[in-house]
Amino acid sequence: MAKAKTLACGCPVAAFQKMISGKYKLRIVWDLKDGPRRYGEIRTGLLRGASGSAEITPRVLSRELKALTETGLIDRKDYVVVPPKVEYRLTRKGKSFVPVIAAIRDWGTRHLAQAGPGEIAGMAAE
Repeated sequence: MAKAKTLACGCPVAAFQKMISGKYKLRIVWDLKDGPRRYGEIRTGLLRGASGSAEITPRVLSRELKALTETGLIDRKDYVVVPPKVEYRLTRKGKSFVPVIAAIRDWGTRHLAQAGPGEIAGMAAE
């Protein structure tokens, strides 16, 4: 297992924000809650429900997966087979994060459904 990167910061909120910053990290962790996934499955999962968003580039996905591995939220398992096979799965730390994402999802379901498109766009601009 990769050594988890420590986030030296006096504020837990700022450390948390730094750990999960990025466009896709929350969605990757959320998709891995159902079990291990291969790179292509993760990529396909990110494209589901992404209406209007551009396709994720391999470089960006690789960078996000590497960052999540370094922070200890996911684990990468390499199988010594031909063709190469790699799986990503949540660590114990990553599994403990799933309820947090579920709470964010529930909040969004309750509150963003009430907001009109203009209000959501205004939130993104802030």
